[in-house]
Amino acid sequence: MKKIKFEEKKQEVLNLFQEESYHPMTFSEILEILNWQEKDEKLLRKILEELEQEGKIVKTKRGRFGLAEEMNLFAGVLEVNPRGYGFLIPDNPNVPDIYISPENMNGAMHGDRVLVKALSAVPVEGKKIEGYVERILQRGITKVVGRYEDSKNFGFVIPDDQRITYDIYIPKSSKNKAKTGQKVVVEITRYPEKRRNPEGKIVEILGYENAKGVDILSIIKKYELDEEFPKEVLKEVENIPDEVTEEDLEGRVDLRNLTIFTIDGEDAKDFDDAVSIQKLPNGNYLLGVHIADVSHYVKPNTHLDKEAYKRGTSVYLVDRVIPMLPFKLSNGICSLNPNVDRLTFSVMMEIDKQGNVVKHDIFESVIRSKERMTYTNVTKILKEEDKELLKRYEHIREDLELMRELALILREKRMKRGALDFDFDETKVILDKNGKPIDVVRYELTISNKIIEEFMLICNETVANHFYWLNVPFLYRVHEEPDIEKIYQFAEFIYNMGYVLKGISNKVHPKALQAVLEQSRGTPEERVIHTLCLRSLKKARYCEENLGHFGLSTEYYCHFTSPIRRYPDLVIHRIMKDVLKGKMTEKKAQKLKLKMPEIAKWTSQRERVAEEAERETIDLKKVEFMQDKIGQVFEGIISNVTPFGFFVELENTIEGLVRVSSLEDDYYVFNEKTYQLIGEKSKKVYKIGDKVKVMLIDANVPLRQIEFSVVEKLKM
Repeated sequence: MKKIKFEEKKQEVLNLFQEESYHPMTFSEILEILNWQEKDEKLLRKILEELEQEGKIVKTKRGRFGLAEEMNLFAGVLEVNPRGYGFLIPDNPNVPDIYISPENMNGAMHGDRVLVKALSAVPVEGKKIEGYVERILQRGITKVVGRYEDSKNFGFVIPDDQRITYDIYIPKSSKNKAKTGQKVVVEITRYPEKRRNPEGKIVEILGYENAKGVDILSIIKKYELDEEFPKEVLKEVENIPDEVTEEDLEGRVDLRNLTIFTIDGEDAKDFDDAVSIQKLPNGNYLLGVHIADVSHYVKPNTHLDKEAYKRGTSVYLVDRVIPMLPFKLSNGICSLNPNVDRLTFSVMMEIDKQGNVVKHDIFESVIRSKERMTYTNVTKILKEEDKELLKRYEHIREDLELMRELALILREKRMKRGALDFDFDETKVILDKNGKPIDVVRYELTISNKIIEEFMLICNETVANHFYWLNVPFLYRVHEEPDIEKIYQFAEFIYNMGYVLKGISNKVHPKALQAVLEQSRGTPEERVIHTLCLRSLKKARYCEENLGHFGLSTEYYCHFTSPIRRYPDLVIHRIMKDVLKGKMTEKKAQKLKLKMPEIAKWTSQRERVAEEAERETIDLKKVEFMQDKIGQVFEGIISNVTPFGFFVELENTIEGLVRVSSLEDDYYVFNEKTYQLIGEKSKKVYKIGDKVKVMLIDANVPLRQIEFSVVEKLKM
C-alpha cells in the first residue's frame, strides 16, 4: 500500500481511539467498529503495532487497546541529569515534564524514547509529577564517545557525556587495540539491565585526549555530526553550475540594478539574505528582503536533498562550520556574494511610519549584491561616523540611515505588542592556528545586528501570514504559551527580589513578562532574572500547525530567511513556489500535509542537537582558556546563588562556581526565598549582583567546570 494511503488509514484508527465514547477494545472489536473487512486484518495489525511503538496506544494484559494518555502513560524523550535522575520530555506539548528517580529508570538511558507511567495526576506542593519508565520504545544512543581505561581482563569507557551515568564494559575481544587514555567511539552491543552496565565494542580511536584537535573531534563524534559529504552527494553537486545561466532567469523579476547588499559578521562565509530599502513618495518605506533561492538547486528526493534533511541544519562550532549543504552551494552559487548574479526569493514590503506592512509582494528574482557589509563597519558608519568608511560607502550611506530608521520603528512596534527581548551578550572565543584559545571576549549586539534582526523578523511574519490565509500545508515556527506553574515559580522568585509580575491568572501575557525584563535592565540582578524568565518559557519549535509565537507576541511566524543553513526554510521555499506557480494540486497538498509533522519533529530535534554541540565547544574552550591561570585573581559579579554555592561571572562572560564549603569564615545558610547565602554568626550576605574578587582554583576540562574561591567581597 502506498504510504499516503497507509497514513490516512492510520489516522482513521487514531481518530477512533481519540473519540470521547471510546473504551479499550480487542482487535476484532476495533476491526468491526471501523467496518473494515477480513482482508484488512493485516493492515490493522501493522497500524496498531506502529501506534504502540510510537507510544500513542497501549495493549493491556487482557489484549485490549487503549489510548496511552487515558491510561496515565506518556511517550517522550528521556533527559538524564548527571546525578542519575531524569525527566520525560513528553511528545504532547501540553503535558508537563515528568520526574523520574534513579530507581525508576528501568534500564533507560539519556536520549531514549520511553513510555512513562505517571504516579500522580497533579504536581504536589510545587513538585513535578513523578513517574517510572514502563517501556523503552526506542534507544536514543547507539554510539558513545569517551575515555578508554584498560585492565587485566577487560576494559571500560568512561563517557564524556555525564548524562550517560554508566561506564561501558568492553570485553578484551572488542577493544580494537585501544590504549588507556585514548578517546574512543564505542558502539553499544548490550544495553544496561539491573546491576549490569552496558556493553560495547570500540569502533573508532580518536587519539589521546590531550592531542591536538581531539577535544573538538570528540564532540563532533559525540553528536554524530558528519564533516564529510557522501560520494553520491558530491557527484550530484558536480553537475550544478558555478554561475547563473540565462535559462535560470526565465520567469524571474530582474532586480540587478537595485541597490541590494548583505550585512553579516566578519567571519561569515555563506550569505543567504540581502536587503534593500527605498523611501516612497507617500512617506512609507519599501523594504526588500532577498533570500538565496536554494530550492532552485536542491531538488526533492535527490541525494543532496536527503543529506540536507538528515543534517537538518548547519552547525557552527567554535572552530569550524559543519554545513548543511556542500561548500560549492553554501559558499558558492547559493551565497549572495557581491558583484555576481544570484537567484533569490524576494519579499517586498511597503511599511508605514507605525511599522505596519500595508502591502507586500513575494516573487522569484535575480539580484546582484552591491556590497558585502559587516556588522562592525555598519556600526562604525551609523554610530561612530567613521570618516574613512563614510567615504568608502558613500553610495549606500543614505540606505543605511533609512534602514536604521525603519528598524527602530519596527522594534518599537514589537515592544509595544509585548515581544520579549532578552539582552544576552554573546561570547566570542578567539583561537590560535592550533585551536588553542588565546582570548574570550564579550560580543555586544549593536545597531547593525538589530537592523538585520528586525528585517528578518518582519519578513518571516509577512510570509507566515500570507500563506496561512491561503490554507496550504506549511511549516511554522511556533512558541507556545508557558506552563502557568513555571510562571508562578518565576513570579515568586522575582517577588523576593522586589519585582511584581502583574496580571497572571490561568495564563500570562508576554507584556507582563516584558515589563519585568525592562524593569530589571541595568540592575545587578538583570542577568539572573532574564535567565530564569527564559527557563520558565517553552522552547520554540517547528510545527505543521500555526500555534503562534509567544516570545515574539505574534500570531504568525515561520523561518523563511536562511535556506542555506536550515532545512525548514528550504521546505517553505518549495511550498511557496508551488503555490505561486499554481502547482499545489490537491494531491500534492494532501501528501505534504501528512509529511509535515515528521519534518517538523525531525528538524526541531536536529536544531537542539546543533545548539548543544555549539554550546559544548564554547564551554570547552572557556575552561581550556582558564587552565593556565590557576592562582590568578579576577573581579566578577555573583550571577546566581544556590544551596551549594554561588556562580561568579567575569567581564569576559566566563562563569565559575564558589562552593559554599570553601567559605571558611562562617557557616553559611541558603535562604531560598531571597536567593542569598547568609553567615550564621557574622550575618554576612552573598547575593545576586554582589561584586567579588575571586581566585581561580580549578579549571576541569573533562567536566567543563571552573571553580573559584572568594578573596574579597567588594563594595558596590
